[in-house]
Amino acid sequence: MAENVFITEETVEGEADGPLAGRTVAVKDNISTEGVRTTCGSAMLEEYVPPYDATVVERLKAAGATIVGKTNMDEFGMGSTTETSHFGPTENPVAPGRVPGGSSGGSAAAVAAGEADLALGTDTGGSIRNPAAFCGVVGIKPTYGLVSRYGLVAYANSLEQIGPLAPTVEAAAELLEVIAGVDERDATTREAEAGGDYASAADGDVEGTTVGVPTELVTGVDEGVREAFEAALDDLRDKGAETVEVSLPSVERAVAAYYVIATSEASSNLARFDGVRYGVSGGYEGNWNEAFARAREEGFGEEVKRRILLGTYALSAGYHDKYYAKAQDARAWVAQDFDAALSEADVLASPTMPVPPFERGESLDDPLQMYLADVNTVPVNLANLPAVSVPAGETDGLPVGIQFVGPAFGEREIIRVGSALA
Repeated sequence: MAENVFITEETVEGEADGPLAGRTVAVKDNISTEGVRTTCGSAMLEEYVPPYDATVVERLKAAGATIVGKTNMDEFGMGSTTETSHFGPTENPVAPGRVPGGSSGGSAAAVAAGEADLALGTDTGGSIRNPAAFCGVVGIKPTYGLVSRYGLVAYANSLEQIGPLAPTVEAAAELLEVIAGVDERDATTREAEAGGDYASAADGDVEGTTVGVPTELVTGVDEGVREAFEAALDDLRDKGAETVEVSLPSVERAVAAYYVIATSEASSNLARFDGVRYGVSGGYEGNWNEAFARAREEGFGEEVKRRILLGTYALSAGYHDKYYAKAQDARAWVAQDFDAALSEADVLASPTMPVPPFERGESLDDPLQMYLADVNTVPVNLANLPAVSVPAGETDGLPVGIQFVGPAFGEREIIRVGSALA
């Protein structure tokens, strides 16, 4: 058993019949489960028990899945290693002594260790694809709006999506079929043109497919990661795919834009955790502001506080136009670049992560290193596009992932290409 995979182990039986009958699913602990505590990996919500199920959980139950627990995660989804969790770090089951990635590290580790057949994670800037790559499993970040966010404890509303983690692309596609679709409780959802049939696309047929390789997402990656990535591309070419070089010049600004937007939205979203509406109490001494400050001082960890401060600063009077407005302009530029690149190729490919899994403790002393590691994943969230990370071999015995990005609601395309490798 992998270490510290679950925050809460509890079995919730689904319907007797359905497409996921007999399958076990682990659920990330920022997705609401009726009667089962949902902590977001934070002391702030250590005892919080939701009175309702998230839409994706309702759909899991209706599909016959058995939920086996709530998985460990970086606090409020803020981190790339699952080390910022109030409940301690999760061990990478396929690379002992290394992090499992984050923020959905517990979900990826549960699948990699065989403690669940499937898992749900959330992806705000790579938080499904990063741990999928680091744990050697498959993770899909759906197009924004394909999966309902109702019942998800929000980090950054305009960026995040719930998505599947699984041992194979086909299994991930089967889980995506169950959770995707319109939800009247989430106005951002829409029906995809494919009508929700994703598993049938996992046929591995890439004959005649054009795979674009953005030079900016390959430059500067670890040498061993690059070799594994090139070998995966060779495999695709052997199966009939064509590769072409494309360019995404805006990605040099993407990480900066992402962290301004994400932290700004987080500072607004997390204002509700004040010890009155939600969270640990700040006590009754002094005035309300002092109680509010005590609740947040005790309830939030260092990384969450750092991001709230960054976001509050970016939104403050006099700085909104200087930072937040410029970040939104950069976001539009990123989206335009992806549109241009995808006009030359069916899908885009890059290493999911530019480095192999970090050693535990390595990035905690240098948060900037953790932020910059998201360079290949965050642009996809800024552009609201779908992406899948699939295993692409190893470097020095450590897992490497390859990421495929498709056009909006082009899940079938990335599933088809990804299934040629996994």
